[in-house]
Amino acid sequence: MPTGIFWLASYPKSGNTWLRSFIFAMQNQSKADFTTIDINQLQTGAIASSRHWLENGLGVELDLHSTEDIESYRSDAYRFIHSQLTEPTYHKIHDANHLCVSGQRLCPADACAGALYVVRNPFDVAISFANHMGVSLDRSIEMMGTADFALLANDKKYRPQVRQRMGTWSDHVTSWVDSDLPTLLVRYEDMLSNSLVSFTKVSQFLHLPADETSVKKAIAMCHFNNLKKQEDKHGFKERPVKSKAFFRKGIVGDWQDTLSQSQIDRLIIDHAAVMQRLGYLDDKMQITPLCYPNEMCYPNKM
Repeated sequence: MPTGIFWLASYPKSGNTWLRSFIFAMQNQSKADFTTIDINQLQTGAIASSRHWLENGLGVELDLHSTEDIESYRSDAYRFIHSQLTEPTYHKIHDANHLCVSGQRLCPADACAGALYVVRNPFDVAISFANHMGVSLDRSIEMMGTADFALLANDKKYRPQVRQRMGTWSDHVTSWVDSDLPTLLVRYEDMLSNSLVSFTKVSQFLHLPADETSVKKAIAMCHFNNLKKQEDKHGFKERPVKSKAFFRKGIVGDWQDTLSQSQIDRLIIDHAAVMQRLGYLDDKMQITPLCYPNEMCYPNKM
């Protein structure tokens, strides 16, 4: 069985927390006292941008290093950490897998066991991302189309995470799915409408138990409503200060009632090629059924 780092990669608000909840359930469901997922204890592995994790991997403190220098060190940190692991670990990453000034990818093939990339229709991402960042829809769409967009770009303030270069939504997708890493691409829409098949593929790729009973049990435990109820009752430590709620709706097709035609057109102009490639647009640039809800795509009806 492969050991080392598996990346759980996605553009923000594409299903990464749902995925990690499933993995955590699969890792722990055999324990007699494990009856529910605690969203504030999803211990699948450190986020890739964790300053503390990087410092441990490098053996140095990063306080006196520039943002650009830290970025160039990250692949070396991952390579060392990966080489020391004796079992698979699963790490959330929102960075694009871009080229660093050193000339190597942020996450090179010799520094991981593989990458699972979760993608979601950018129409729905734009809405959830706006809520997540506390910005307008137009600003969210602008961010998704900005080539040099980054999270935590201000390096003048100490933060527990380092800068995460995103690029455009399209660039983010291709930086991962066109890399030389062993990669599994999973669509959010398929995770909702065909959960058993999608999550079985996830389990097989990540070398987790993949029998039907275990997968079904984990799917039930990480049901969207269960995660949302926990946040409503106990809060969620990963919720940004500007966001009213981390778990909002979790549905397919929210864009139909939320985006204006000009906003839809802007997203298509910016991302048509990748949307076609992923099945969100057909060869005539028409929006496909994948982008529209069906009965199985509503979490409260599953």
